[in-house]
Amino acid sequence: MSASRPPGRAGRFPLTLDRVPTGASTAPLQRPQRPLLDAARDGGKTAAPAGIGLDSLAVRQRMVLRLRQAGINDERVLAAFEAVPRHAFVDTALVNQAYEDTSLPIGWGQTISKPSVVARMLQLLCQRPAALPDGERPLGRVLEIGTGCGYQAALLARLARQVVSIERLRPLHDSARQRLQELREHRLRLVFGDGQLGHAPHAPFDTIIAAAGGEDLPAAWLVQLADGGRLVAPQLDAATGGQRLVVVDRVGEQLRRDMLDAVHFVPLKSGTQ
Repeated sequence: MSASRPPGRAGRFPLTLDRVPTGASTAPLQRPQRPLLDAARDGGKTAAPAGIGLDSLAVRQRMVLRLRQAGINDERVLAAFEAVPRHAFVDTALVNQAYEDTSLPIGWGQTISKPSVVARMLQLLCQRPAALPDGERPLGRVLEIGTGCGYQAALLARLARQVVSIERLRPLHDSARQRLQELREHRLRLVFGDGQLGHAPHAPFDTIIAAAGGEDLPAAWLVQLADGGRLVAPQLDAATGGQRLVVVDRVGEQLRRDMLDAVHFVPLKSGTQ
């Protein structure tokens, strides 16, 4: 004989039809696919802030707004930053920091510089005292010392007629070449070599920019700077022991130097690896 059930309690499943409750149920509707939908939603938030893909123009526009607020007002420079995807040049583990104003490691003891510092240097180059002929891009022919991950080279390609970029570390040179090929930057010539020697075959250069600094500027850079050209690079400041941006303008045989902002770049080294 079966045991009697307490009044008002349903029996165990399966129920007979006469025990199935009737009327509207207050229990929430169960959706077996809900965990999958939640996981996809949360995965999207992890991949990019606020669920916006890093390829979104809005992400780069927010970075450009911060650059404006920091004093960058050259529309050509800002347009380059809006166009080039910085996240494509950083390690996947750091991709969520790509549009913050910070330097990030790219391996082999090197870094990708802060967007505000890169923008400051590019704006200084665009302000060269001797303007290029009408119709040419503001930086003309550029020599870049230190390709690194290739991000600055991609920005320069938006502002220059031609960019020659030199990298002394073979792994960085190779990875930058692959990234830049994917972006189809046709104005770039990447060179594996010693940046301290410049690149005489394509000299003189209208503008020169360096992503590493030493005690003094290599003589080859100054020789390869065209008349009316401008060089922007970090250099050791003997007075403070730190680095500062130095701007060099060539007028004929005369070189004029100005020391500007305090900066922090990797040290300039010779040779290749």
